[in-house]
Amino acid sequence: MTVVPVTSADLEAVEVSWFSALCSDDYRFLGVPDGALRSSWAHCSAIVQEAEAQGFRNILCPSSYQVGQDTLSFVAGCAPITERINLLAAVRCGEMQPIMLARTVATLDHMLEGRLTINIISSDFPGQKEDSAYRYRRSREVVEILKQAWTRDSIDYHGEIYDFEGVSTDPARPYQTGGPLLYFGGYSPPALELCGQHCDVYLMWPETREALAQRMKDVNAVAERYGRTLDYGLRVHMIVRDTEAEARDYADHLVSKLDDEYGALIRDRALDSTSLGVAHQAKARELADRFGYVEPNLWTGVGRARSGCGAALVGSTDQVLSKIEDYRRMGIRAFIFSGYPHLDEARHVGARVLPQLTTCSLPHAYGRVPATTPDTPLGAGERR
Repeated sequence: MTVVPVTSADLEAVEVSWFSALCSDDYRFLGVPDGALRSSWAHCSAIVQEAEAQGFRNILCPSSYQVGQDTLSFVAGCAPITERINLLAAVRCGEMQPIMLARTVATLDHMLEGRLTINIISSDFPGQKEDSAYRYRRSREVVEILKQAWTRDSIDYHGEIYDFEGVSTDPARPYQTGGPLLYFGGYSPPALELCGQHCDVYLMWPETREALAQRMKDVNAVAERYGRTLDYGLRVHMIVRDTEAEARDYADHLVSKLDDEYGALIRDRALDSTSLGVAHQAKARELADRFGYVEPNLWTGVGRARSGCGAALVGSTDQVLSKIEDYRRMGIRAFIFSGYPHLDEARHVGARVLPQLTTCSLPHAYGRVPATTPDTPLGAGERR
């Protein structure tokens, strides 16, 4: 039985995603910049294409103010070079006027013919700091406006930040019925409130099994107040080899040239470096044993030089598959994996793990993707 009720309770498959390092986050040795792995279009798009070739069903395209690719521009560029993989675009709420954002998302959704998913984020903007409550208030209003744009004939919205009346939604009608699925991660009370009321998949960073279960219970308590259920996702790094010894050796190799002072600089430059979620990742490192393992096969060493997701599943193929199955029984239906370097590790996971899993695309499982071009202004609808 799952930890809490989940939307896809009867779904045996899981959505397995990879990660494209748009924000200067690819290394052969963690914390040692490598010019061959810079976040260029060539390198990051190659990661997307390799992930598709390996059979991953979605790929997270993150957002941050670091040298690399702009998220929505990158996703647009991937539309003509991919055929099957979904694109999970991180959208920092407030960067773009909400109605224009709705149109941009609709454009991308049509370009991808329903292969777009959205990761709602609320981090600070470069060069400014804002109160957390305000940022989540803004994100809530943006999400509510997006939902109106994707499901109604007009946008009529009167909030504390945004105020619109009688705006036609024709330019913002997406390819998918009801719009792209919304993935969301955050641990603060305003974050849980936003996710529980409006989002579809609650994303978590790796912690102990008990901590993950508590995260799920916390957000489910909010969702229940709105008569909703959620699906749950786990964002975690991967080091999987034929044996546990090989995997642990590679983990040690990955951090063998890391200077912890420089690693702290890498962590601190991220826009989410002071978030509650990042604090929980740091707590997991503090609780880990002298080798960095906070529980069997969960290694916290990645967090020594990375903000955000700071731990990896490390083990043999069978050990990693057992962890994934345990998470699936808890109610986790979406996994976002990554590894260093991203191209090589996509192949390791693709060869060892993916063939043993039944995978799906959550937008298809939700019935969001129409079988034929929809009758929208950008699709097969009447041109007005």
